[in-house]
Amino acid sequence: MKRIFVLILALAVLAPCNVFARTYTLAPANTTIQFKVKNFGIMYVKGSFEKFKGTVDIDEADITKSTVDVSIDIASINTGINKRDDDLRSTNFFEVAKFPTMKFVSTAVEKMGSDKLKLSGNLTIKGITKPVVLTVEEPSGETTGSRSDFARAASATINRQDFGISYGSLIGDEVFITINTQLNKE
Repeated sequence: MKRIFVLILALAVLAPCNVFARTYTLAPANTTIQFKVKNFGIMYVKGSFEKFKGTVDIDEADITKSTVDVSIDIASINTGINKRDDDLRSTNFFEVAKFPTMKFVSTAVEKMGSDKLKLSGNLTIKGITKPVVLTVEEPSGETTGSRSDFARAASATINRQDFGISYGSLIGDEVFITINTQLNKE
């Protein structure tokens, strides 16, 4: 009787564990993290971050229990103009020497219809953490081949002023972010 009680207790403790979760990593060769922001009110400056790492834990039984954790090396910013990139790394903008990474950690995942997800989380830039919502295109299923799995596309708009990036009025406050990624099974 004592053994049955111990077995029932063990099952009760283990039951909430997610046996359907799979961990994936961002595939660097097949991932782009891009942004664009208005400059002089008429044109967009576009850029990307070349170095990042992240994991996505996908709960196959309940997608709303999935999690995302991504870190971006801000020094890897690339707008195609070295002088501008150096300025973006300086104290005028990101202060890379003091704040070398930005980080996104999810707090909630919600379904939006049949093909999109609302990914809420906390974005930290320059030591300031603010809530951000990304719209994610729901995966269409596993791809065939090696270790690759699901492709994702996500987008969000943030206000640079919210993160202490308040350099001049010739630069727009809204920053449009686009992420395209392929996730690899870990």
